[in-house]
Amino acid sequence: MVDDARARELLLALRADTLGRLTGLGDARQEVVDAARDANVDDEHDPEGATIAFERAQLQALGDAARRRLAEVDAALARMDAGTYGRCAVGGETIDDARLEARPTATTCVGHS
Repeated sequence: MVDDARARELLLALRADTLGRLTGLGDARQEVVDAARDANVDDEHDPEGATIAFERAQLQALGDAARRRLAEVDAALARMDAGTYGRCAVGGETIDDARLEARPTATTCVGHS
């Protein structure tokens, strides 16, 4: 089984990266909102590229994915604290170390994924 200290280190690094991504997405969304407020354009018919609505939707989708990732990381940290990290949620067997290295938030073994 993956060393608990190494697993916690991976999870905390992933958590910090995800929080940074959320901050960056929030900043980018604010820039889009500010640009739309200051612009006098018909973005729905702009031949130059994506609409402001599309950009907002894209940033929202990326933010939603980052929030899901953060929830996965927090759940993995909670499993560590409960002593169930690295155990398959379906069959109870040990999750392979390589799988946990690649996907530290994994809840199932490869056989049950």
